[in-house]
Amino acid sequence: MTVRIENDNLIVEIHEHGAELQSVRRKDSELEYLWQADPKYWNRHSPVLFPIVGRLKNNQFDYEGHTYYLSQHGFARDLNFIVIEQSATHAVFELRDSPLTKNLYPFSFHFQIRYTLTTNDTVKIEYFVHNPGETPIYFQVGGHPAFNVPLEVNHKFTDYYVNVDPVKEYDRVKLIGPYSDPEHMGTFNPRIPLRLRYDDYKEDAIILSLEKQQTSLILARLDASHGVTMNLKDANYVGIWSPYGKDAPFVCLEPWWGIADTIDADGDITHKFAINKLAGQKDFSANWSLTFF
Repeated sequence: MTVRIENDNLIVEIHEHGAELQSVRRKDSELEYLWQADPKYWNRHSPVLFPIVGRLKNNQFDYEGHTYYLSQHGFARDLNFIVIEQSATHAVFELRDSPLTKNLYPFSFHFQIRYTLTTNDTVKIEYFVHNPGETPIYFQVGGHPAFNVPLEVNHKFTDYYVNVDPVKEYDRVKLIGPYSDPEHMGTFNPRIPLRLRYDDYKEDAIILSLEKQQTSLILARLDASHGVTMNLKDANYVGIWSPYGKDAPFVCLEPWWGIADTIDADGDITHKFAINKLAGQKDFSANWSLTFF
């Protein structure tokens, strides 16, 4: 089932499968901002990453003497959520632990995603994790929205750029294969906006360490005629990605509260790099927003 919310400017569609954004369109220009999941390039629109972000070493983790197997980015993107609340301008989706999830991930959880049109041009996305048990749970969460580049015909991928604010030197997490290498950080300085080039993704995503600093990214055409601004309040990381070697007509801006296993991970989820630990009966929340112009 697809849920539709809208206001004077935007029409937003979210599917209950994975609580995944499917479409964001402006009424005045009829532009479709969200990538439409052509399997020739990538068959997703904006998957939700939970209970891990990225890949586990050998796709497995250990907890209290047992080994569990999880594929990249976790299972939430492949399961049906329940719509628990809906109005003209917002919708709330929920996923709870089940016998299926317990085979993959031994923890009890209530995971909610709220989509709200907060202004005529802005969609706010909120994550809520509740631990209904008495013992801690360990998790990561994040977004993976893909945006059409170019947005209009007769434009090119290289006509677009990404700008990061505040302008400063960021630590850049390098990847070795699918694993992160935080012990050997690179740097990224957005003093000059990042002109889009496919070769920049030869080593996978450009990953910036934000250290929970409020940050915004603008993806737009060079003349700034149309684009999207992502506002991050307290994310740990953000990834910028397009699949290398495919000349794909989209770019992902990915807010993360977590990251892939390190190359030397020992497999114990309680030791996992950038893991979130949530005590029993406690709540975790995170949010980000997208403004379309």
